[in-house]
Amino acid sequence: MMRIAKYVIYDILRNRFVLVYTVFLLIITLSLFSLDSDPGKAMLSVLNIVLLAVPLISIVFTTIHFFNSYEFMEMLLAQPINRKTIFLAEFLAVSGALSLAFLLGVGVPALVLNPSEVTLYLLGAGLMLTVVFVALAFGAAVSTRDKAKAIGFSLLFWFYFSLIYDGLILYVIYSFSDYPLEKVTLSLVSLNPVDLARIIILLKLDLSALMGYTGAFYKNFLGSNMGMLYAFVFLLLWTITPLWLSLRRFVRKDI
Repeated sequence: MMRIAKYVIYDILRNRFVLVYTVFLLIITLSLFSLDSDPGKAMLSVLNIVLLAVPLISIVFTTIHFFNSYEFMEMLLAQPINRKTIFLAEFLAVSGALSLAFLLGVGVPALVLNPSEVTLYLLGAGLMLTVVFVALAFGAAVSTRDKAKAIGFSLLFWFYFSLIYDGLILYVIYSFSDYPLEKVTLSLVSLNPVDLARIIILLKLDLSALMGYTGAFYKNFLGSNMGMLYAFVFLLLWTITPLWLSLRRFVRKDI
């Protein structure tokens, strides 16, 4: 598996798109820190970029890469190699390459300009989002043979988790504002990896007041070590579940 993964990751790292992605994140991060003298505000701005750009680029690039690798996978399948090995090697290579790009583009300048616990949590959340959306992209890619349709599914995932889902939660809170919804909203947030990553960083920045009247509840629960563990465990589940489902589909798929 690792031999295949090394070959794939070497091929990905030669891709100009990954280089452009790294440089884009690097320029954005350096610019935000240079424009604001307050590291906390700069980190909040970096967080907003991470929550939008990282999932989008991860899910679109992974979907395109999967279809571009069809001939390579067909060649491997002609050899006595297990399908699970090929699939997991591809996943490790893509998630590893994009994670490396994220660490170089955001991690290095953030750690140099603001070496703090908040930065470490931001990097952890960004890496988890990268892996989560790579897993979702693999799910979209194995669901159809049509490349355009798969990219459409991937973009739909991104729109839903990054834009639409927050609107649905606000509608629920507004519609049932007369009832105690703290635990309900916590459950709803657990169903969105982007919101989980956002809340982790906002709590570490001590900006829970920006999240409305449920901010105090999030601070008391997710602000604790147990709460942070809860959030990262759910992010891990958001990786394992779509990866497992897409792996089952790939094993049975006629390539």
